[in-house]
Amino acid sequence: MTQLDKVLYTGKTHTTGGRADGASRSDDGRLDILLARPATPGPGTNPEQLFAAGWSACFIGAMGLAARDMKIALPANVAVDAEVDLGTTDGAFFLQARLNVSLPGLDREVAQVLADAAHQTCPYSKATRGNIHVVISVV
Repeated sequence: MTQLDKVLYTGKTHTTGGRADGASRSDDGRLDILLARPATPGPGTNPEQLFAAGWSACFIGAMGLAARDMKIALPANVAVDAEVDLGTTDGAFFLQARLNVSLPGLDREVAQVLADAAHQTCPYSKATRGNIHVVISVV
């Protein structure tokens, strides 16, 4: 297990109620959300959506670093559509994920190299590697 030499940032939240009719608020107030079970009507998001949003944002940042290192301009309209599934196997809960990477205007091979590099360096990708099934696709 990797231990951090230097902490750059700590996200802090206070959550009550859990995924069913809960709420979560960050210590700085920038995040203030209602929680709800997946696929239920009404307000609120769920942990899978939050994880998908965080991972896709981090992944775009990792692609930006890879593009800079490769001296390639990352398209302004880069996008990652993240899909995080909650499911069961043998009665136990698990996640799996798909990241669909869009790098308009870049050669497909270059886009794949950037996506592969990001998947190696993105902290979310590192955290899930070997733990859940993940598919990265350049679309």
